[in-house]
Amino acid sequence: MIPSRRAFLLGAAALSAAVATPETVRALAALEATADWALATADLERDVAPRAMRRVHGRVPDGLEGTLFRNGPGKFRRPGGSATHWFDGDGLMRAFRIREGEASLEARFADTAKRRHETALDAVVTPGFGTAGDARAQVGGPDDANAANTAVLPLGDAVWALWEGGSPVAMDASDLTTRGVVTLRDDLKGMPFQAHPRIDPDGTIWNIGLAGDRMIVWRLNADGTLRSADVVRLPRASYMHDFTASARHLVVVLQPWVFDRDTMPFMTRFAWKPELGTEVMVIDKADVTRTRIFELPAFSYFHLGDAWEDGSGGIRFDVAAASDVRFALEGARVLVEQRGTVPGDPATLSLVTLHADGRAEFVSSGVTAEFPKANPRLAGSTRRLTSHVAGETGGRPLPTGLAVQDWETGRSDVFDFGDRQIMEEAVWVPKPGLHGEADAWLVAPSINLDEGVTELHAFEAGRVADGPVVSWRADVALPAGFHGAWAT
Repeated sequence: MIPSRRAFLLGAAALSAAVATPETVRALAALEATADWALATADLERDVAPRAMRRVHGRVPDGLEGTLFRNGPGKFRRPGGSATHWFDGDGLMRAFRIREGEASLEARFADTAKRRHETALDAVVTPGFGTAGDARAQVGGPDDANAANTAVLPLGDAVWALWEGGSPVAMDASDLTTRGVVTLRDDLKGMPFQAHPRIDPDGTIWNIGLAGDRMIVWRLNADGTLRSADVVRLPRASYMHDFTASARHLVVVLQPWVFDRDTMPFMTRFAWKPELGTEVMVIDKADVTRTRIFELPAFSYFHLGDAWEDGSGGIRFDVAAASDVRFALEGARVLVEQRGTVPGDPATLSLVTLHADGRAEFVSSGVTAEFPKANPRLAGSTRRLTSHVAGETGGRPLPTGLAVQDWETGRSDVFDFGDRQIMEEAVWVPKPGLHGEADAWLVAPSINLDEGVTELHAFEAGRVADGPVVSWRADVALPAGFHGAWAT
C-alpha cells in the first residue's frame, strides 16, 4: 500500500503536542528540596568541545576501539518558559571516542528548527510530548517540533539523531555538526521515523512510523537509502515507542494505552484501559500484508529486547514491563522538576513467548530493569542474554547499576555502583575475532554525583558483577541520555 503523505502528516502532527504541569503541582514541588539526583536533568548551556577523559580505574582491553554515540535531552529551561517533561529537552548528541587506549568526550546540540526558534526567543514555546508550549510556537509540521533527542543511528560518516514523530536529523560523525533533516523520498517528506530501528545481520534497517491506527514500515539499505515504505493497518491506535524484530518477522506490541479523544497535547489523547489487554501483531518481513495477532494480559512498556524464533516455530522477546503509565504521565515530570517521588513501581524484565499454535505467554523475571539490549551479532537469532540498567526504586527514580539476565538459567548478573552514581544504557561491543554471545564488552556512561562529572565504563558482558574493567572520568557532567549506538 502506498502511504499518503498528507494523511500521515495530519496524524503525525499530533506528536508536536503535550500537557503542562498543573500550577498546583508546581507550587507544591517548589516547597521541596532539590533531589540529590538532580544533576541528571541539569541544563547544559553550550556545546562541549572535545576533551580527554582521565582513566581512573583498570586497564583498556585490547581491541576496544570505536565511538559510543549517545543522544538525549540536554536543555529544558529558559527564562521565558521551560519544558515540563523529560522527553522534551533539546537533543544533545554525545560522542565518547576510544582510540589507542585513550578516551575522549564531546557533545553538540542538534541544530533543529525548534532549538533555533527557542534560542531566539530565549523561551521553550514548542509543544512536545509533555510540554504545552504556547502561541509563540512556529509549528507547520512535525519537523518544526522535532527535538532530535531520543536515539542514534550511525551511518558511515554521519550519525542520525532520531525522535518519535518526525524525520531523522543527520549530524557529522567526526565533529557532530548538524547537516540537516533527512528526507528518504520526496513524497515521504516529514513522515515519522521512530527512535528504535532494528538492523538485520546483512545491514538491512527496519523502522516504523505511527499515525493513529496506521503504521509506515520503513526498510532501508545499510547505507541509509530507502528500499521500501509500506503502510500497515493496526488493530488499535496505541502509544508505541519501540518495536522489535526476529529473523523473519517484525513484532509490534500494542499496549492498552489507546487513543481516546481528539485533544491536545499528545499524551492526553490516550487513555489507559487495562481491560483491553495487550495485543501483539506479528508481521512477515517478506510480505507485510501477512500478519497475525496474539493476546496477552495488560502491561505498559517503553522498550523491547531483540526477538528470536525458537525451534518450535514460536517467537520470543523480552520487555521492560510496567503495570501502568504513571511514569510517562507524572514520573518524567518529576525528573524535570528535580524533586519529588516518581509514582508507581519501576518496570521489570519479562519474557514473552508467542507460540505457533496462537497461544502467548508472559513471564516476569521479577528483576527491576529498563533499556534491554542484546549482542548485535545475534540480532533476530536465538540468544539467551539481555543487558539492562538496574537499581531503580520509586524513591530514587534513576538506575544505579547494570545487569545481564540469562534466560536459560534464570540468573541475573548484577553490578551496582550505589546511590551516588546514575547508570545509563549500555551498548554491546562484540570482541574482534570472537563469536560467542558473551564475547563482548558492555560500554556505558554514568553520572558520578559525588564528583559532579560524567564517567565512561566498559564491563565484560559475561562477568558484569566483577565491575568495570576500565573507567574514565570527564571534567564535565552531561545530563542523563536515553539511547546510544556503537560505531567503529
